[in-house]
Amino acid sequence: MNQPASVGAASPPIETDAVIVGAGPVGLFQVFELGLLEVKAHVVDSLAYPGGQCIELYPDKPIYDIPAVPVCTGRELTDNLLRQIEPFGATFHLGQEVMELAKRDDGRFFVRTAKDTAFVTKTVFIAAGVGAFQPRTLKLEGLDKFDGTQLFYRVRDPAQFAGKDLVIMGGGDSALDWALNFVQEGPNRAGSVIVVHRRDGFRAAPASVAKMRELCDALEMQFIVGQASGFEEKDGRLTGLKITGGDGVTRLVPLDVLLVFFGLSPKLGPIADWGLAIERKQLVVDTEKFETSVPGIFAVGDINTYPGKKKLILSGFHEAALAAFGAAPYIFPDKRILLQYTTTSPKLHKVLGVETPNFDD
Repeated sequence: MNQPASVGAASPPIETDAVIVGAGPVGLFQVFELGLLEVKAHVVDSLAYPGGQCIELYPDKPIYDIPAVPVCTGRELTDNLLRQIEPFGATFHLGQEVMELAKRDDGRFFVRTAKDTAFVTKTVFIAAGVGAFQPRTLKLEGLDKFDGTQLFYRVRDPAQFAGKDLVIMGGGDSALDWALNFVQEGPNRAGSVIVVHRRDGFRAAPASVAKMRELCDALEMQFIVGQASGFEEKDGRLTGLKITGGDGVTRLVPLDVLLVFFGLSPKLGPIADWGLAIERKQLVVDTEKFETSVPGIFAVGDINTYPGKKKLILSGFHEAALAAFGAAPYIFPDKRILLQYTTTSPKLHKVLGVETPNFDD
């Protein structure tokens, strides 16, 4: 790892015990597990809000495999995790990508973001999912000028599309899930929905495909096989998309809004330059502490790989617990760390700000 570059005239580095890179569910739970060990963390994320993939990709879609929570949305999971970590006073640095990570001569790490926020920390926890997601875009020259006004690759606020004539491109779950969502009766119902896919087969869940075909038969929505070959605009507004079918015929489809769901490309970004062992764009870790090839740097969640790895949120929660205990000797070299239980430990109750129950009552 390279020695840290000079910070120049920027503010002096923040000295801390732990920096967490990534504010998704696993990064948030890492705050909790460190908090139980009385370690306060600084959390950095390139997104302007916590929640990671859960908020960026499926804030309103149901999640069914969180233990003891039969169903919750990505947004609800994020909100619950934020409430859970409130007692630990983590400091968030959002909308900042970590650009530099280097080991210092004193054994600590220098971390710097793109906004020149700098840290000197004893430990680093990389919980960056699979890196920064970039949507696969629709390649039509000149179309990008409508990005964010009439062209969207993600849905953050379904209400903004209510009553609009939508063309939705894609053949996966995201395309069909949102198409079905906008056809349903309710405040977010669109004026019309047309799904465009390059072939008649879909990668989406069979039940969603069946429901779409049922609604098409009932004239509640439309499905067109073809690919975008051009567009029309009037007075600076996108008015229609040219769709060329397998028969070679090009049709103009009028629209108010174009939603494109061609999938997302994860990019590892600056992490690839931090001198960590990488295998297929993932960080190699052990399964005892989830430590990377560099002592003191840990990786949890989808960013890591090890034999038997399963990319599940609940697996990331387990990894965060072991990583916290694995990091403790770096933070408290002279302290023996004991496993305690939140059910019975008065010390943990104090840390959590709750009363110790009296089981004799």
